Amino acid sequence: MPDIALYQPDIPQNTGTILRLAACMSVRVHLVEPAGFPISDSALKRAGMDYLERAAMTRHTSFDAFEAWRKPLGRRLVLLTTRATQPYVDFSFSEDDILLMGREGAGVPETVHAGADARLTIPMAEDMRSVNVAVAVGMALGEALRQTGTFPRSTG
Repeated sequence: MPDIALYQPDIPQNTGTILRLAACMSVRVHLVEPAGFPISDSALKRAGMDYLERAAMTRHTSFDAFEAWRKPLGRRLVLLTTRATQPYVDFSFSEDDILLMGREGAGVPETVHAGADARLTIPMAEDMRSVNVAVAVGMALGEALRQTGTFPRSTG
């Protein structure tokens, strides 16, 4: 099942929303620090609500620490960025992919951008800058789960 990675997120409400999505989809979130807000239950609960305790989150103290964890596992890093040309719907996702989202205000540094295994974009109307990061995660994760057949199965 794909994972989500958030590179130094700036907005706790977006992170909380993404954690809620991850809990609902049984997906792990990797939070690459430092974040632009204190990483605490109270900072995230507003958007994550009661889903927060069900979310699987791993904190990495830096991007280097995240890469030291990821690379030996051979997991592909798939960056969602406005600077890409390949639409996410034209990409073949795999179960071990990690969908990386940059900072809300600045994206990721060039070294991170260049080091990604794939760089994807969300097609948008002309002259539009970007969708909200939580919306972008939902769109890309939904496509990755669809392609890999790893949507959680409801028991009810």
